[in-house]
Amino acid sequence: MTERIETPAAERAGLASGRTGGDESAQPAGQKGGKTPARPGKGRTAALVIAGVVLLGGGIGIGSALTDPTASEEYASLAAANDAMESSREDLQIDYDALKADYDVMASGIDERETQAEEREAALEKGEAELKEAEAAVAEREKKVSGAEKEKAENTIREGTWTVGVDIAAGTYRTTDSVGSTCYWGIYTSGTNGDDIIANDIPGGGRPTVTLSKGQDFNTTRCGTWEKQ
Repeated sequence: MTERIETPAAERAGLASGRTGGDESAQPAGQKGGKTPARPGKGRTAALVIAGVVLLGGGIGIGSALTDPTASEEYASLAAANDAMESSREDLQIDYDALKADYDVMASGIDERETQAEEREAALEKGEAELKEAEAAVAEREKKVSGAEKEKAENTIREGTWTVGVDIAAGTYRTTDSVGSTCYWGIYTSGTNGDDIIANDIPGGGRPTVTLSKGQDFNTTRCGTWEKQ
């Protein structure tokens, strides 16, 4: 059995007084009530830990939000608007291509019609030039024919009595066709009213010929026409 040693009361009181006095002497000046101040390092550490946790949580939330931006309604709305714009652009491109194709066809048709119009105009001008040449040729022929006809008329004697040098030109004349048995012709001195007969005949057929001079009258009856030779 261990023997218990009793400490005297006075000694226990002295030890207690010594611990108390030592603690009070270790306290800094200005402290009241004998309380020991909290260590500042522990508070700041706790605050920093809490702030880090908050920031970490916010960062995780932000990171989660940024990891898939296409899932947001704003992105979906913008994507739909972009798709609609792209579809509209494609429709406009199709309309433009169709319009350009129509324009190209129309322009080609216009060019073709202009070419045809130019060809027709050239042909018309050529035709007009040819027509003018033909008209000029016809006019020349008509002039020649008119002159020939006039000359022929002047050199043709028809039935009647004519004065040489006034009505008909002097020269030799022959009937254009054969005469019948009733044909009569006579040459007279002008101004004698047929009393001064120079020559006359009833040929009875054939194509008779006469020579006329100025100052004579010529009568032809039922002999047809006479042409100057």
